Amino acid sequence: MNAMMRRAVIGTAAVSMALTMSACGKAGGDKKDSASSGDSKSIGLLLPENASSTRYESFDKPFIEAKVKALCSDCNVKYSNAEGSAAKQKQQFDTLIAQGVKVIILDAFDAKSTQQWVKEAADKGVKVIAYDRLASGPVSAYVSFDNEKVGELQGQALVDALGDKAADANVVMINGDDADPNAGQFKAGAHKVLDSKVKKIVYEQSGEWKPTVAGQKIGAAITQLGKDGFQAVYSANDGMAAAIITQLKASGITVPVGGQDAGLDAIQRIVAGDQSYTIYKAYKPLADNAAELAVDLLQGKDVKSVATATVDSDTDKGIPAKLLDAKVVTKANIKDTVIADGLYKAADICTADYAEACKAAGLQ
Repeated sequence: MNAMMRRAVIGTAAVSMALTMSACGKAGGDKKDSASSGDSKSIGLLLPENASSTRYESFDKPFIEAKVKALCSDCNVKYSNAEGSAAKQKQQFDTLIAQGVKVIILDAFDAKSTQQWVKEAADKGVKVIAYDRLASGPVSAYVSFDNEKVGELQGQALVDALGDKAADANVVMINGDDADPNAGQFKAGAHKVLDSKVKKIVYEQSGEWKPTVAGQKIGAAITQLGKDGFQAVYSANDGMAAAIITQLKASGITVPVGGQDAGLDAIQRIVAGDQSYTIYKAYKPLADNAAELAVDLLQGKDVKSVATATVDSDTDKGIPAKLLDAKVVTKANIKDTVIADGLYKAADICTADYAEACKAAGLQ
């Protein structure tokens, strides 16, 4: 083989090798691009706690999972519960981002702490739905109840429980956690009613959404005001109401106490006459709307078909929102609310300890 022929063969081989390497490099690049596109069939779900309320594990989680599956059969939900820790929830959020999840439903334990998380997620193309409470930062959508109206319902239900004694009543208020924007909205709504319809708010503290703290605060109120120093107690939720009622009973005090969340134990306390009312926020419509928003975002659809309103957070304005209505539950309408909606059966409520009270309430 002469020199010219050898150069031609070597050149052809070199071109062939280069083309082969280029093809391999392109295939590798496709794999990388596919990986960087993230987990296109997973939706992250981060719920805040499981101590003061049983609702998250019993209702929100299974309802969201079921609705996502109904809307997108090959989608899945990656779930974690913060168990009352903002630091733990941040780790869970970061894990979802690292896994390539593109949509996260976030019920923030500390909504004021999320601004930087949500911004960093948005910068990476991750959409965050603020669920139940409005997280700080550029969230893509928000689904919850009209929380100030919920507070108004609570306040009016307490006034109704006092009846003709309301105008002369002193009221103790045990509010939710100051770090939770919902708590501030509940408080504002309740004040809107109570400030004009009762004599005075004589003691007001945060119970931090913790039954133990709420129990301590009502104990301090009793010490400060005396057994006859107040005629009703506003509790921001049912978990705190349970601890408050326990303390009141121990001190021989019987006054109207209300709550929120329609927990089974709260419904039983209402049947027994220990708690005056709760607020029923139907979890299934809330969860269903969140799931629909998540699937729409995952599939690149416009959320405004679901999120028909807008709200402003402390960091962003004009956030697409879906706001639902709540209901007051008293002994008189248990059958027409939580039982009619299938949240509980009469048998769930009317266990042996509550059998007589259930008969008296017309539930058996």
